[in-house]
Amino acid sequence: MQINWEETVNELFEHRSTCPRCERDCETLIVGYSRKPSLNRFAPRHRDCPRAEECDARKLITLCGECARDERFRGNEVDAGQVLESYLLDCRRDLEESLDYLAEYWRDEFDLAEDELDRTLEQVDLDAFRQENEWRRRHEEEYLRYHREFRARSRRIPHPGWRSEYVEEIRALGYDTVLGD
Repeated sequence: MQINWEETVNELFEHRSTCPRCERDCETLIVGYSRKPSLNRFAPRHRDCPRAEECDARKLITLCGECARDERFRGNEVDAGQVLESYLLDCRRDLEESLDYLAEYWRDEFDLAEDELDRTLEQVDLDAFRQENEWRRRHEEEYLRYHREFRARSRRIPHPGWRSEYVEEIRALGYDTVLGD
């Protein structure tokens, strides 16, 4: 099943939730995280994952109560607004992981010589940098979509200072961001 992400976000703001498994409209959904590859198709934020069905990364899953029981999935029961907030917070988590990766963790993947320790990922492996930069850009644009939707509906942005902190940190590393200046 292919999920229309734009339609899903619009439904959430209209206080409607649709279970991605049974496609029924629900008052509430069960939201939680799972690494089970069998649940990947119920993780709308990871629809473009290149590893698809084999991916065992931790993903945010949403299911109705009945489907959650059938899939043996545990989570919290939340309404449509809380589902959208969960997506926004999960997107932030992904952006923070990218920030940490660009700041330091990429070095664990390379056998760097002593004179290369102060180099950037871009200087060491341009292809890896481009891939990480593209991944980060997609998540920044996703975050902006959530942000605009919250604002358009006069809803409070959860933890509004996060965005400026992220911008300061990514800029301090010397990278551009679409989240601000």
